[in-house]
Amino acid sequence: MTAAPTLGDVLRRAADHLGQTSETARLDAELLLAHSLGRRRIELYTDFDRPLTEAELDGYRSLVARRARREPVAYILGEWGFRRLTLTVDPRALIPRPETEVLVERALARLRELEAPRVLDVGAGTGAIALAIADEHPGARVTAIDVSPDALALARENVARTGLDVELLEHDLRDGLPAGPWDLVVSNPPYVEPEDLSTLMPDVRDFEPHLALIGRGATEAVARAAAPELAPGAWLVLEVGDGQAAATSALLDGLGYHEISTAPDLTGRARVVEGRRVGG
Repeated sequence: MTAAPTLGDVLRRAADHLGQTSETARLDAELLLAHSLGRRRIELYTDFDRPLTEAELDGYRSLVARRARREPVAYILGEWGFRRLTLTVDPRALIPRPETEVLVERALARLRELEAPRVLDVGAGTGAIALAIADEHPGARVTAIDVSPDALALARENVARTGLDVELLEHDLRDGLPAGPWDLVVSNPPYVEPEDLSTLMPDVRDFEPHLALIGRGATEAVARAAAPELAPGAWLVLEVGDGQAAATSALLDGLGYHEISTAPDLTGRARVVEGRRVGG
């Protein structure tokens, strides 16, 4: 009689299998197995020799098969960590990413001296940016807008999940921005050019919402719309695509922003551009 595969056996096989399509195969395998068994990742290594039941094997195989088809791990898990929060995620919105945590870090730095700033997040998505700012600057009065009713529904789920106070509004950027004055406008706008869609990883291209990915001129539209609604001396903080920081800095300069600067992501690439409204 063949012995049932152990937790360690299954984890190794899954990592090898996922290595054909994922650069983070071992991590993916661990996250999916922990989720399947209702455990934390660290707990996998305290029971490495335990045989898995057929039901456990079947459940895990189904998750690994989804990941092998390039479905993002975050969507399979149904939740993802962002700064101090754990948020519900699904294909209604982009998966929060590490570079967006840097965007939040820079936004918080610009709010540090303000007790009760009015903050506008353009492009709510999951609500990650707005909720993280509300979480880490309790005095902030945060509003987030999105043109997608589906994304806003997901953001509302995360407002309920976190218990944080964020106002969510359905709003089209083509109508300008909600009236200020805002002490900070922050945005991770769609910045993939339509012709570049085919260059994206299948995990992104085939699963994440194109409305939130692709947007020719969206960054400029946010910068133009923010200028008249920012309080004097207030900041605009933008996430930009890799290689777009210089052009975005020039754009802000041309629109009359000053004290323009960039900030790198964790890999050293300039991914956040900031500018201040004249009058500060």
